[in-house]
Amino acid sequence: MWKAIRICVLMFILVTVAQGAWLARRDATNWKDPVIVALYPINADGSERTEQYVRGIDRERFQPMAEFMREQAAVYGIALNDPIELRLAPRIDSRPPQPPADGGTVSAIVWSLSFRFWAWRHDTYTGARANVRLFLLYHDDRRSPRLPHSTGLEKGLIGLVNVFASDEMAGTNNVVIVHEMLHTLGATDKYDLATNQPLFPDGYAEPERMPRVPQQFAEIMGGRIPISALRADQPAGLHQVVIGRLTAREINWIAP
Repeated sequence: MWKAIRICVLMFILVTVAQGAWLARRDATNWKDPVIVALYPINADGSERTEQYVRGIDRERFQPMAEFMREQAAVYGIALNDPIELRLAPRIDSRPPQPPADGGTVSAIVWSLSFRFWAWRHDTYTGARANVRLFLLYHDDRRSPRLPHSTGLEKGLIGLVNVFASDEMAGTNNVVIVHEMLHTLGATDKYDLATNQPLFPDGYAEPERMPRVPQQFAEIMGGRIPISALRADQPAGLHQVVIGRLTAREINWIAP
């Protein structure tokens, strides 16, 4: 009885929040004005190496993201010179709540609401209102060679992105950040969650290519470059990535 009431209350809150988020996403993806993306660096593991890296972060580190979006928008006839504007917020010392491990509906709702409440409480950005907020959790790659899964929430235009505190990984970091940013704008994953293999045809950068593999580029929401039927490599940076037609349609670069 009480569990059912709790679920109903949570669903009501989530629907109310989602309605506001839908309106915000609609306004963000009309592409009449640049989408302002605020980036919040966080030392996720507390290590000194990560701390030094986070202290040295500047906006230029993320400039390939703006250039990638500019080039890809031009392919689809978007008139904006700068589809996104990146703003680097002051670092945050608090760590956000982590997504639930069980994957249950109620747990996911509770986490989504608690994450947004945490983001509201710890927001360090003071510039023009950001359309998208991405919280970048930096990890020492020597301690954590594999990172937790990142999450971009369309309902909220907010993302939790796990990245490496390493200059050598800056290119792959930017790929992951753009992937999660596009999730917040309505793009869906285009890879097999069990194998990480891009799904044909929408997860392929060049689905018409003959022979089909190896591909030269990754589709941003496919995540990897298909090399064979069983192998797909992680792109080294955004220079090896494109935005495919379905993703472009999902973020309103192509009319439905």
